[in-house]
Amino acid sequence: MPRLEPGQPAPAFTLSDAAGNQVSLSDYAGQKVIIYFYPAAMTPGCTTQACDFRDNLARLQQAGYAVLGISPDSPEKLVTFTEQESLTFPLLSDEDRQVLEAYGAWGEKQSYGRTVTGVIRSTVVVDEQGTVELARYNVKATGHVASLAKALDVA
Repeated sequence: MPRLEPGQPAPAFTLSDAAGNQVSLSDYAGQKVIIYFYPAAMTPGCTTQACDFRDNLARLQQAGYAVLGISPDSPEKLVTFTEQESLTFPLLSDEDRQVLEAYGAWGEKQSYGRTVTGVIRSTVVVDEQGTVELARYNVKATGHVASLAKALDVA
């Protein structure tokens, strides 16, 4: 799948959140949005990353950023993950992987020395006009939020 580049329009989407509500990128028009794509709720790396976003959410929001997490998990699994980890930002379900594919976050990747097809841990930052400001692929779960905050000049 082609990857997004800064300056491109962010692909529009509407997905269900953990509560079954429809959430669209257009709901965030006029806001900056950090969209992060992760493989599976309640796995060690994804839990580390989600909790890192949770723990840094206030300072990201103070800098004007909303945060959305997207995975191919079912809304039911997202409910459990949200409750279990006290997550305070929306997690969205992309069970058919259309949004993951549109954002270049689904495809071949290396996992434990072999090539597999799945979610490529990625983060895309969308500006107030709906344009890609930053796109990072194959990110590490640990330390990613700190690296992202530095790239976005968030204190």
